[in-house]
Amino acid sequence: MKDHQIINVGKYMFGLCFALGNICLFGYLITKHVDFAIGGYILLIFGTILNFLIVIGLLVYGLLHQAKLKVCLKTIGVMTINIPIAILYAAIGLNLN
Repeated sequence: MKDHQIINVGKYMFGLCFALGNICLFGYLITKHVDFAIGGYILLIFGTILNFLIVIGLLVYGLLHQAKLKVCLKTIGVMTINIPIAILYAAIGLNLN
């Protein structure tokens, strides 16, 4: 894979999880429908699993292709930006109930 393709994987996963998290949080805050909160918790579980699998895949790819390791680690760094955001949103969600 090319460097920009590897970086795009991280950007797309970050953007997707961030957008879905915002939809769930603000959807619940605006409408008070419990379905948004349930969706947020499901997103938290499946998003964590999916991101973890992608991180493992990037690490394995980077280790097998040493020239791409730095790009893979950069991509993992982009993806980890979602961790504090997810913790904040989970704390907000738990305090609303």
